[in-house]
Amino acid sequence: MSDTTIRINSDVVLIGAGIMSATLGLLLKELQPDLKIEIFERLDAAALESSDAWNNAGTGHSAFCELNYTPESPDGTINPAKAISIAEQFEVSRQFWSYLVNEGKLASAKEFIKSIPHISFVWGDENVAFLKNRFNVLQANPLFADMKFSTDPSELKEWMPLVMNGRKEGEKVAATSMKIGTDVNFGTLTRMMLAYLTSLDGVTIHFGHEVKKLKQREDKSWRIKIADLESGQKVKAYTKFVFIGAGGGSLPLLEKADVPEGKGYGGFPVSGQWLKCTNPDVIAQHEAKVYGKASVGAPPMSVPHVDSRMIDGEKALLFGPFAGFSTRFLKNGSYSDLPLSIKPNNIIPMLVAGYKNIPLTKYLIEQVRQSPKDRMNALREYVPNAKAKDWKLERAGQRVQVIKRDEELIGKLEFGTEMITTADGSLAVLLGASPGASTAVSIMVDLVGKCFEKEMQSSEWKEKVKKMIPSYGQALNENPALLAEVRANTAEVLNL
Repeated sequence: MSDTTIRINSDVVLIGAGIMSATLGLLLKELQPDLKIEIFERLDAAALESSDAWNNAGTGHSAFCELNYTPESPDGTINPAKAISIAEQFEVSRQFWSYLVNEGKLASAKEFIKSIPHISFVWGDENVAFLKNRFNVLQANPLFADMKFSTDPSELKEWMPLVMNGRKEGEKVAATSMKIGTDVNFGTLTRMMLAYLTSLDGVTIHFGHEVKKLKQREDKSWRIKIADLESGQKVKAYTKFVFIGAGGGSLPLLEKADVPEGKGYGGFPVSGQWLKCTNPDVIAQHEAKVYGKASVGAPPMSVPHVDSRMIDGEKALLFGPFAGFSTRFLKNGSYSDLPLSIKPNNIIPMLVAGYKNIPLTKYLIEQVRQSPKDRMNALREYVPNAKAKDWKLERAGQRVQVIKRDEELIGKLEFGTEMITTADGSLAVLLGASPGASTAVSIMVDLVGKCFEKEMQSSEWKEKVKKMIPSYGQALNENPALLAEVRANTAEVLNL
């Protein structure tokens, strides 16, 4: 090992080689081609944590089938705001990916995205009434106008034979279906985007490099101390702008940055497991993403679904995920992650959030205590004829739900994604989980607007963004004609 510290100067440093860094790096390089960008990743390849296909829902979370995005009030009112927002953001992602394919920056759309129906499925009088109410509310919006609703068992059997076969005669069931749903392999997409990005002048990715310290200097630039995990070589990077998109690893790095905007933030880790089908005949019977209702207290990543996926060129069938608890913040993290994240400025919000989320704690304890028989019983609620010999348990990804200060609640548990930017725009940090990857483009465009505000107001940058995202600055859910045009264009380019 050399005692000499390597010095790197750049305009932008991206920490984490996942979908968020890949998206931000490409956006910035398209907007300003002469930018020098350095990417640091702790693991030895890209997209091995949250963006990996086995660790990510892969739904192309477009809010077509995820019932937790349409909460029901005690009076029975359905609030569609979150579903509409997420569906709109996914359309933005489709436009950006289409631009990259059209321009030859991504070789082939079929490598990362394909069409598949998105189905919501429920049973029982109360749940059927909820789904019908949700359907009526959503279908009135242009984004969901193509949604179908049915309580006819024979029609539902056509939609999802694996789910309907073996069901009790006369059981009250209902489903909605969106044929224009998609399956997205965010791991493959991330690797394709980074392969193109790192082929450009001025972009370098460093695998096996762990960020140890971040310090803002008097001139508002940042000095980052990094360790090369293979050689032990010390690296110092100097940059004007830092983005931390390290999944569950983002919170400890935010704490190391020691900025006022990061005070009071904590994290609650939730682990996951899948039941993975091993029988090709069973896998072949299902061609849909079928989502049900989450248990009381369950985090969004634990909404049960029977999920047909394409992973590394092979069709897969998953059920779950089953939630669990681990003190790790990353699948490849350390058991000390949670204890080390507790600081004087966040301990009270974390304790209060824990007290106010006792149903979540109870749910996680129940999930951890599940036996193989319990998991098979859960699967048979969705796949009545499931046989234990056809399914095996696989470890899924690790998520860190955000805990933050709240004026009314003191400490609040957030189930979405949270973007933190410093007042000077020199640092941005992404925390949280679902819907994450599917809305990455919108999240990163917003980030650029905040951290590169002056440049983003220029006509040059605005025109470039408009070229990448034709609907930029307009609400698709309020403009059916533009939505139809955008959907038709992206469907053609992405072979959907």
